[in-house]
Amino acid sequence: MKLDHIAISGETRDAAAAHVQATLGMALRPGGAHRYFGTHNHLLGLAEGLYLEAISIDPAARVPAYPRWFGLDDFAGAPRLTTWICRTQDLSTLVRDLPEAGEIVALERGDLKWRMAVPPDGHLPFDGCFPALIQWDSPTPPGETLPSSGCTLESLTVAHPEADRLHQRLAPYLMDARVQFQPGSAHLEARLTGPAGPVTLR
Repeated sequence: MKLDHIAISGETRDAAAAHVQATLGMALRPGGAHRYFGTHNHLLGLAEGLYLEAISIDPAARVPAYPRWFGLDDFAGAPRLTTWICRTQDLSTLVRDLPEAGEIVALERGDLKWRMAVPPDGHLPFDGCFPALIQWDSPTPPGETLPSSGCTLESLTVAHPEADRLHQRLAPYLMDARVQFQPGSAHLEARLTGPAGPVTLR
């Protein structure tokens, strides 16, 4: 598996997008709605086929009878980087090896189709620092079609009190040198280089 995109959560989609714009100095593009989970997003293309999404609960959507992904049912406070999403070409096998990733859910939006592993309670392990796992079933994933913003993700730091254990759990499967693990309070931190120079997105 390797990094596919990163997600900034907010109490509203506009708040999440504004947080990204304040950090990177550029506006996000309209994304869409995820009917199954009752969420919606805005998007920003990054270099090398990566992208960034600003996501929140969609107030116009029905309330699902099951927990939303990314722990959004319990999200509160300032917008922040909450989730890293890794792509695989064999989600079924990966979830067999990493069952804590959750149960596979088939999703679609417009001409996009994908499968994602989502824990039954909506919360990823290690206080949300475990990656969400995705397999794109569409020929071309969003990261390869979004216009590039001129921003490059240089590194993603995954901090957690049990960072070593998390790293050991993922090391046999994670093939992305940009992802780094460090002991500390649970949080994610992305270092990017953009038109205005290096920035840190938290």
